[in-house]
Parts: sequence; C-alpha cells; structure tokens
Amino acid sequence: MTLDKDGLRARFCHALSEMYKAEVPLYGDLVDLVWQADAEALRASQQQQQGNTNTNTNTTINPDDVLPARNRVERHGAIRLGTQRELSTIRRMFAVMGMNPVGYYDLSVAGFPMHATAFRPRTREALARHPFRVFTTVLRMELLSERTRALAERALAQREIFSPRLLALVDSAERKGTLSGAECDEFIAEGLETFRWHSRATVTLEEYRVLKAEHPLVADIVSFPSCHINHLTPRTIDIDLVQRMMRERGMPAKERIEGPPRRANPILLRQTSFKALEETVYFRDARNEYVRGSHTARFGEVEQRGYALTRKGRQLYDQILARVNREAAGSVEYEAILVKHFEEFPDDLAQLQAQRLAFFCYRVTPYAPKRDYQGVESVSLAQLLKGNVLDYEPITYEDFLPLSAGGIFNSNLAHTSQSKQLIMEADTDLDGFQRMLGAPVLDEFCLYEQLQQESLETCRQQLGVGSIEVDSDNY
Repeated sequence: MTLDKDGLRARFCHALSEMYKAEVPLYGDLVDLVWQADAEALRASQQQQQGNTNTNTNTTINPDDVLPARNRVERHGAIRLGTQRELSTIRRMFAVMGMNPVGYYDLSVAGFPMHATAFRPRTREALARHPFRVFTTVLRMELLSERTRALAERALAQREIFSPRLLALVDSAERKGTLSGAECDEFIAEGLETFRWHSRATVTLEEYRVLKAEHPLVADIVSFPSCHINHLTPRTIDIDLVQRMMRERGMPAKERIEGPPRRANPILLRQTSFKALEETVYFRDARNEYVRGSHTARFGEVEQRGYALTRKGRQLYDQILARVNREAAGSVEYEAILVKHFEEFPDDLAQLQAQRLAFFCYRVTPYAPKRDYQGVESVSLAQLLKGNVLDYEPITYEDFLPLSAGGIFNSNLAHTSQSKQLIMEADTDLDGFQRMLGAPVLDEFCLYEQLQQESLETCRQQLGVGSIEVDSDNY
C-alpha cells in the first residue's frame, strides 16, 4: 500500500497549528479573527448581491459552509535553516508529505543574508486536498563577516534539529514508499519537535549579541536547538478587513499590507501580520549558568491569495512596483502612490486573459455544441472563447513574493544589519542553493503553465478536435 501523502500532510499541518496556538496564543486569536472577518465579508457580499433587500443583517454566515474547504485549513509556515545538511534533510522530510521545492527566492535584494524556496504540493488535486506550504530559508555564510561566520559555523555544527527516530522514518519511507499507521503517528510527533520553540539558547549571551549585531535573523537561525516555526499564516478573503479588525482589537498590526493594492480581481499575494513578540530566553554565561535575556522572532501573519501571473504579467507587476518604490521612497503616501501606479495593470478578468497576464484553467461549457468540433484538425482558443464553447477560471497563486516577505520580516526587526552593504551587493546564487538542497527547485511558472495546458488538453479531448492553438509567446 502506498503512502497517503496528502492525508499525512493535512494531519501534520493541523498538529503544527495546534502546537503553535499553545506556544503563541495570539496566533489562535488571529485564526478566530480571520474566521470572523471572512464571515463578515461574505455577509456584506451577500447583501450587496441582493440589493440589501429581505436580508437579515444579523445573520451570521459560516465561512466553513461557503468557502472551498482548502481556505479554512490553509496555512503556510516559515522556518530558517543554517546548514546544507539541514536543508537537504528537510527536503527529504517534506517529500514524505508530498511537498516539493518550488521557486527560488534571493532575499539579499531585501537585505537578508539568506535565500529560500517554498516546499508545497505541486498538483491541482494535491493542493485542493491540502495546500500546506513552508517558506524555507537557509543562511548564506559567504555574506557574513569573518568573525560571525566562524561563530555561526561552530554553533550550527554542534546542533541536531532532527531526532534519530525521525531520520529513521524518513529513510524507511524513501525505501519502502509507505509508512504504517503507527509510523505516521510517530512521524508527526517527531517532526513537530524539529519546529518546536525552545527558550534555552545554545549560545552565550555575548555570542548572541555578536550574531544579532551582524543581523537579527542570523541570531534567530544560529542561537537555538531547533528551526522553530516563526509564523503560521491563515488565508482570508478580505485582508483589508482583517487589518482593520486587528487594530480595533488591539493586536500590534504592522503599518501596511504588503503586495499589490486591493483589486476587484486580486493578483499574486497580499500579506500582513502582527508584530513579533518579545520572548524570554535563557543564555549561558561565562560560568555555564543560564541567565535571563530576550529574543524577538515569532509573529502572526495573514494572507490573501490572488491569481497566478504569467511571466509577462509578473514582468509588468515588477516594473510597476519598482516605480512605486522609487516614487514612494521616504513618502508617507505609499498607499496612494501604489494605487495610482497599479491602474496600469488591468483589473478585468477578460483583459487578464486576452492579454495573457494571468494563468487560467479552461473547461467546456455545459451547452457547448461539441458535435461541431468533432474531427476538426485545429481551432484557436480565442475562437472557442468567442463562441462560448470554453469558459475559464483563474489559477490561484501558490507561491511567495520576496520583497513582500522582506517587508514582513523588516517590520519585525528592531535592528539593522551591520553587513547590509555586503548583502545588498550579493549576486543571486540559484546553483549554490540547489547544491545545498541536493535537488533542483521547480519553476513555478512552468507548474502554472502545466496546469493550464492540462485543462486545455481535457477540453481538446472532450471536443474531439486535433489541437487547440494558443499564442504561447506571452507565457
């Protein structure tokens, strides 16, 4: 019997969420707030559709009854690793749960001495069953000063974030292709320990200060015996409402939402968070006794996911955002500048499709004259759409934005990096990252295009045509 990777992933994510609620109670409050915000957004939408007539404004709509199942269970987590072995081993662990490394993120552009990938399911079916994803960064030692690098390498060499039993279970799953029910239970329990928070540091207070002065995230990566989850992120359908409710309820929300502005047709990813908590940590002193200190790293994040953009669409997005950032530098009018510039990006579904700015899944409409196309050698996608033979829906963006991640991270840092100039001048290093990973990362654009092509192939078979021609130059 083969391993039910989707089921294991769902169980692991639920267990991780429960653990994080216990560790960071404010995260549990945030999950409840997101449920309430979604209920309010759905009620407002229903009122608008019904023209505010014959609607009981006090009726509570349960988002669990309305939204796709994945919206309610969806979480993304984030971890930070220090070494090649940790990265390659976490890849093997996530593979047991059907999670693959997708995308490469160079975080040096945001001032962080790290690069990253996202471990997530890759197929439409697996994402629908449970879309758990983990944004995983690893330290770039070459971007640290010599003194800090030596300290980091020494501290990381002395820790083991994976239990012997977890490693044995990963070996067994790779070898046999399955795990028993009892072994799945063990895998979840042992895997949680890799991500659990520890209040006792593995470095001295003096060493911690050296690491933190280099960069606060270096201190977070190096100073602890695990790669603790630093945030878990529920998904919402109205992040602006969540942001407002966070402030109304006294949560320490960040100043603004990261990503594109609010749109009728949302694109890519919008994120906000409550600021990281200052937590008590115990460090060893010169006499090898523990002394009390503090550390700031863990926070709560919320995301609203939009449509996946094609390469052409992403290029337009990046160009607009670059202009926004240049004009808004030092300005308090960021939101107004953002909205003004993004008027250039079409906010109409038909235009997004016609201009090949976003990816879509296509389907044959219920009343399509299928017989008219039986045996036809070739027909264009545009012709099928014009004749209402095919319909389409946008593909959800399942990945991340490095500058948005940087904005979230920066809002949770009280200090700047001593080596920021070295970091900002660094070259991207996909090859080096893949060597550390021990495998290639998957190209997210190729995955979205594959989903789109698979939907078109299904349509082709249902219509009985030889081929559906698509202008692929813009993808």
